[in-house]
Amino acid sequence: MIDLLSVIFGELMWFFQVIVVLMDIAACIVVIFLERRSPQAALTWVMVMIFLPFFGLVMYLFFGRHLYGSHIFSKKTQADLMLAAQAEEQFHKITENALELAPNISRFDSTIALLLSLDNAVLTRNNEITLYTDGEMKFEAFKEAIRGAKHHIHLEYFIIRDDELGNQIIELLAEKAAQGVEVRAIFDAAGTFSVKKDFFTPLKKAGGDVRIFFPLKVSFLNTRLHFRNHRKILVVDGTIGFIGGFNIGDEYLGKGPMGYWRDTHLRLHGKAVIALQTRFIMDWNYAAKDAQISVEDRDTPYYPEEGFRDVAGHSYIQIASSGPDSAEKAIYSGYLSLIGHAKESIYIHTPYFIPDDPMLTELILAARSGVDVRIVIPCKPDHPFVYWANHAYLGDLLAAGVRGYTYNDGFIHSKAGVFDGIGTTIGTANWDIRSFKLNFETNAFVYDLEFGKKMNELFLAELETNCTEITLEEYNQRSVYVRIKEGISRLFSPIL
Repeated sequence: MIDLLSVIFGELMWFFQVIVVLMDIAACIVVIFLERRSPQAALTWVMVMIFLPFFGLVMYLFFGRHLYGSHIFSKKTQADLMLAAQAEEQFHKITENALELAPNISRFDSTIALLLSLDNAVLTRNNEITLYTDGEMKFEAFKEAIRGAKHHIHLEYFIIRDDELGNQIIELLAEKAAQGVEVRAIFDAAGTFSVKKDFFTPLKKAGGDVRIFFPLKVSFLNTRLHFRNHRKILVVDGTIGFIGGFNIGDEYLGKGPMGYWRDTHLRLHGKAVIALQTRFIMDWNYAAKDAQISVEDRDTPYYPEEGFRDVAGHSYIQIASSGPDSAEKAIYSGYLSLIGHAKESIYIHTPYFIPDDPMLTELILAARSGVDVRIVIPCKPDHPFVYWANHAYLGDLLAAGVRGYTYNDGFIHSKAGVFDGIGTTIGTANWDIRSFKLNFETNAFVYDLEFGKKMNELFLAELETNCTEITLEEYNQRSVYVRIKEGISRLFSPIL
């Protein structure tokens, strides 16, 4: 009897192995011939499935699938038509040198045209900007804007924690909903995975509407787990907008294990908020198919033209978005364009620095051309593989003249770049492959000499007081153990 069971078990195992091999072969064919991946990413996935036949296949099914080309976002794109006509008009004007631009931003006209073409990122003028780099100050302004809402509050965030700050925000939103203000909120499923089911109950009972983006109904069988809504947007009454890197939770006030939290966030007042509003509505209409926001015309309280009459700013801004639902990587392309047009300086903050070959080449060419290129990464890891990949890629640039730094005063989560002290990008997208291809991201591209100068001064001041430079000599003296960790992390970087 035992021998018979052994034979049956052996036959089943053989059958299982054959099925796994056939599925691996099919998956490799899909990766190589049907999915338009970079050669590095395709090769990495093929090698994973070859050397880890079963686990590699499982990893690909859960973490390696593409979304663009899918029809699940067809309703989202309808709202984008509101900006398309204006973007097309601006594109033709700028390519024909007929769009009036301030003299100091004309060097980035190709970047502006690129974002118009790829994402209908309409260029808006005369925006007011308030910069926040500290969580306490950002969330005080954030709560003040919510308290002042008269008609609606639109909130879209990757993470909200069930802690003191998270509960304060939910209570404040519930209070406004009880007053009759329309409150809509989108949170990412992975970003709220640890939040209890009743966390949003006070807001819902008060009349607010909360939706979860890509809900993980059966989390361990969810093939969309890899694709996350990383956006962090607040729009109040269609006239005030917030965008940047801070999530909602006590750790972003410096009360978590990473210590002080250095991030970058913007408060916007001006017509750039129209683009933030449209971005939210597109995502809402995907996530809330039973409660869609009509976008047939602009004559609604969501686009109050009169709300911009008191704007005193002068910043030019484009709001650009990208995600796995589109083959057009607008933010990534915008980064490349800004690098390519910089003549004097490129200063970058990023917690995750995993560029692809074109971006590495652009940064090397800029540094070799005499541009002052400086990149700041964290001094402590929140994700070990990413941390060592950061160092590996930054090390490649040091020999070309790029200057690398670690931020020592806590954890730097800022996603910011400033180019020639004029062009600035601030938002949710890191400088890594995940943000370029897998996450839903939104960035503000700001063209303003005064604001760019302020960003430059802040960046350089922090290098002196909060950062340590990684010199080429020190990097070349790293231990064999560190080299091994960097090598392994870099090998898997295309799929991190």
